[in-house]
Amino acid sequence: MTPTQPLFNRVAFIGIGLIGSSLARAIRKYHLADHIAISTRRAETLDTAKALNLGDSYSQDPAEAIVDADLVVICTPMGAFEAVAKAISPALKTGAIVTDVGSVKSTAVNDLLPHLPKDVHLVPGHPIAGTEHSGPESGYADLFPGHWCILTPTDDVDSAAVDKVKALWLACGAKVEIMTPDHHDRVLAITSHLPHLIAFTIVDTAAQLAEETQKEVIQFSASGFRDFTRIAASDPVMWRDVFLSNKGAVLDILGRFREDLDQLTTAIEDDDGELLEETFARTRAIRRGIIDEKQHIPDAKPGKKT
Repeated sequence: MTPTQPLFNRVAFIGIGLIGSSLARAIRKYHLADHIAISTRRAETLDTAKALNLGDSYSQDPAEAIVDADLVVICTPMGAFEAVAKAISPALKTGAIVTDVGSVKSTAVNDLLPHLPKDVHLVPGHPIAGTEHSGPESGYADLFPGHWCILTPTDDVDSAAVDKVKALWLACGAKVEIMTPDHHDRVLAITSHLPHLIAFTIVDTAAQLAEETQKEVIQFSASGFRDFTRIAASDPVMWRDVFLSNKGAVLDILGRFREDLDQLTTAIEDDDGELLEETFARTRAIRRGIIDEKQHIPDAKPGKKT
């Protein structure tokens, strides 16, 4: 439900890629803020954001953009979080809320919190939505309805600040769950990070095949390989930071995956059809559960750029 009054007077975006531009569009569409300020490191990106009318003011200086902001949304690659926190810290107003849209929440806490003033509230967030496209031109206001946004506040954060960030995502159509940063990172290691790593690996294997075979792989791609290529087309800088930031959880889940893959390899070698069928039956049940939770709907909505 959209609030009758804006939730914030001024919202500042540091970075404005797919998720940030989609959130900025949703904030404008649902009148959730009186002013949207945008800051990007690259002048070209800022010019694109301006041409798309994503904000009301624009600056390459993040400290300038966040002056008087009630909410600061960090949308840069996670490798830049610490530098961003140091840059904006002196200019943050008392009581401001800082959040982010990164995929690893322990990084958000560890890299942002130590550099923020004590009178500023950090409420890390992760909207689980997106497409394989990147950049401000790829966003759209209706990216979030039906998808989850996970918030991972620390125990001592102001509950009113958490409620404000939760209200923002609810107003954008998302469903909101709250959990600890470490639990989030372990869950996402299996539901998102490992699948992306597998997709990158499979597509890279195809890319290294002999030229004629590679052509046939592309020409006769079935739906499974097409899905892998869609995932593997995701922003390489973002995913580099994801794997380096969530290394512990990813390596743990990857070890489990290797054991399971070895088991299936042995089953194929030994003509153990019973084990293969049992495994496939379990995975089919997982798919049905995803459908029941209505999480099977594709994120991408071509042509819908509100």
